[in-house]
Amino acid sequence: MKLKIILVLSFLVMKIYSVTAQNNPAIISGLIKDKTSGIALPYINVVLKTAKDQKMLAGTVTNEEGRFTIPAVPSGNYTLEITSIGYKTKSQKIFVGTLSDFLDLNSIELEEDINTLSEVVVTSKTSEVSAKMDKKVFSVADNITQSGGSVLQSMQSLPGVTLHEGKVQLRGNDKVMVLIDGKQTALTGFGNQSGLDNIPASAIEKIEIINNPSSKFDANGNAGIINIIYKKNKQEGFNGKLGISSGYGALWDRKTNLPSIRSQYQMTPKMNPSLSLNYRKNKINTYIQADYLYTETLNKNEFVTRKYDDGTVINQQTVRNRDTHYTTIKSGIDWNYNEQNSFSFSGLFGSEKIIDNGDEPFFNQDYSQRLRLWSFLEDELKTTVMASASYEHKFSQPGHKLNAGVNYTYHREDEKYFFTNTLPASVGQDSFKLLSDEKVVDINLDYIKPLKYGRFETGFKFRNREIPTNMQFFPGQNSPIDANAGGWANYKEIIPALYSNYIFESDKIEAELGLRLEYVKLQYDVNPNHPTYKSNGYNYTEPFPNVRFGYKIDDKNKITAFYNRRVDRPAEVDIRIFPKYDDAEIIKVGNPALRPQFTSAFEVGYKKTMPKGYLTTAAYYRIINGTIARIATTVPGSTLIYNVFQNADKSTSLGIEAIYAQEVTPWYSFNINGNLYQNTIDAFTVTNLYPIPSIYNGNRQQLVSGNLKWNNTLQLDKTLKAQVSAIYLAPDVVPQGKIDSRFSVDLGIKKTVQKGKGEVFLNATDIFNTLVLQKEITAEGFRYSSKDYYETQVVRFGYSYKF
Repeated sequence: MKLKIILVLSFLVMKIYSVTAQNNPAIISGLIKDKTSGIALPYINVVLKTAKDQKMLAGTVTNEEGRFTIPAVPSGNYTLEITSIGYKTKSQKIFVGTLSDFLDLNSIELEEDINTLSEVVVTSKTSEVSAKMDKKVFSVADNITQSGGSVLQSMQSLPGVTLHEGKVQLRGNDKVMVLIDGKQTALTGFGNQSGLDNIPASAIEKIEIINNPSSKFDANGNAGIINIIYKKNKQEGFNGKLGISSGYGALWDRKTNLPSIRSQYQMTPKMNPSLSLNYRKNKINTYIQADYLYTETLNKNEFVTRKYDDGTVINQQTVRNRDTHYTTIKSGIDWNYNEQNSFSFSGLFGSEKIIDNGDEPFFNQDYSQRLRLWSFLEDELKTTVMASASYEHKFSQPGHKLNAGVNYTYHREDEKYFFTNTLPASVGQDSFKLLSDEKVVDINLDYIKPLKYGRFETGFKFRNREIPTNMQFFPGQNSPIDANAGGWANYKEIIPALYSNYIFESDKIEAELGLRLEYVKLQYDVNPNHPTYKSNGYNYTEPFPNVRFGYKIDDKNKITAFYNRRVDRPAEVDIRIFPKYDDAEIIKVGNPALRPQFTSAFEVGYKKTMPKGYLTTAAYYRIINGTIARIATTVPGSTLIYNVFQNADKSTSLGIEAIYAQEVTPWYSFNINGNLYQNTIDAFTVTNLYPIPSIYNGNRQQLVSGNLKWNNTLQLDKTLKAQVSAIYLAPDVVPQGKIDSRFSVDLGIKKTVQKGKGEVFLNATDIFNTLVLQKEITAEGFRYSSKDYYETQVVRFGYSYKF
């Protein structure tokens, strides 16, 4: 009897174990590589079929590193089928057992299909909008119309992006945080963006636009984040790419100069040689990317008419002819010590030499009398050095890892200005020099733990930043320069921050809940003899939450909702106490009493995937408290205007954005994207302290604005591709006025040569010469309008070769 009971219980236990084991699914993963080169292959189709009847069980594509993962696979026999244009289909038998939750297939090599490759050059690519709809990713190489230019220029056709006065805006807002390889650097600025117009596009692999960042990112940048990814090959052995591009801009005078000044730059040459080298063997990958960019540019050609309430009218022009030499070298080494531990070390050197020669004549209302001629020479050298080290530890569980890193940035700004101040009765020689050293140390620690239905991530970041600055003025006879406003200033900032994110995912639901807690202490010490400003600073401890929710209606339709809170701290140049005299009578001044602006942003989105295309839409609403803006005022008895940064009151932005991309035929595809928004600036009152207190009362302003872009790509034959892009920017509101509409059309053509190893291109921007920046400002006691006919029409051509 006991024996029978024991046998029955044993049978039941075995049955329960068997059922449990059969219902315990596994995760299949692997890495797809090119058999010849050993390079990892992104966006390869991977399908899992049952071995018995070849029914499809699951499918996926490899990520940017060539890796794929198929979750929740029951035990049994299967066939893994791997396909991609240009490669032979590969099938591999797989058995999924019951003893392991993970099955790693290691590397799977694909062999090129010579017949297919001889007929097809262009391969399919993944959607530009991520599955989470939190970012958009764009390949710089795909932007033919802007090849050979700068990173800033290559962005102007991207969805939601506009350019204004050398800055990039997202959805009409220039408070954008710019990263390089996921890090903030002095090359592009730690506060507001800078330097994008001098980074060669040839050095960049792709650009990520993140409108709704998670708490893992720094909290600043209420408009979003732009992440610039430098090129870095991972191909086995020694390989590289050599390129050269050239071109000409300012092909003719768009607007004739006012009398008695030097000529505008015309037929301005451009030159951009580049070289990237990479060597990968066993556990070591080393790389170097070197670029040199030389440009002559009609950087500014602005005509301004100022009208004062007392009847005074002043007409002026600013011509700025610019020569720029920009050198960047980025190098590094990746060391996979073993399967669990890897190290990366990288360094970047950037040198930007700028020579500006310009004239600024001032005339009376009917141009019968020249009131002043302000001629200038700017000699500026900016030097940037960056060094980074990072460590990654992978735990036994896939995706379970710990990252640590340190990043050091040094940036020197050495600027000298020389002026000739010609008045009807005198000639004076003026000058000033500025020396600023920026030193920043960032330390970060990040931990990621996969969960059954998602993952948990947390981390810590600490920043120490110091910027000592010295400005010396040397005024001449009857000078507009305020010699007493010079001296020294020292900017000190420490920011420790903690963050945590929880991500949940099921077959229908995606959710992310994050919180970043940030403490900021900023101290701005200034020369005690300064006539207006004294030492100042601020500190705060603030939470910055983010929420993301996604619902998959089916495989082709998805809706999302986002919320985040962000901050924009004033950049050091925004609070810099020294007036800048690149314009003799419209003078820009910082404000050390400037405080951060805080933004709450809400967004809902929808994405529909269609055969050979997609549609995404998003509606968003932003509320900004303490809006940072330049406010122009004057003082009694003077026609000089002072533009000072101030915190206005509240502003809001309500808008909708849509992107529709479609391959119509094998030879024609397009994407059209638009952004329509209403900007509102509430009434506010501020006091400009420099040079003497001046109160400004701003009325409530509201304007509907937006932009529309149409990008067309034509595959003319197997190796020849053309592109046409049209951009329209509607009028927009600024705190004291508005910006008028703009329109441009760009063309480009690219041909693959030398069996795919070489490439030549030709493009032209603003072919109808219609892109003119027009602005109207109304303040208390005066108003002015401006039209800037700066260089927008450029023809470029170039060649590159991969080896």
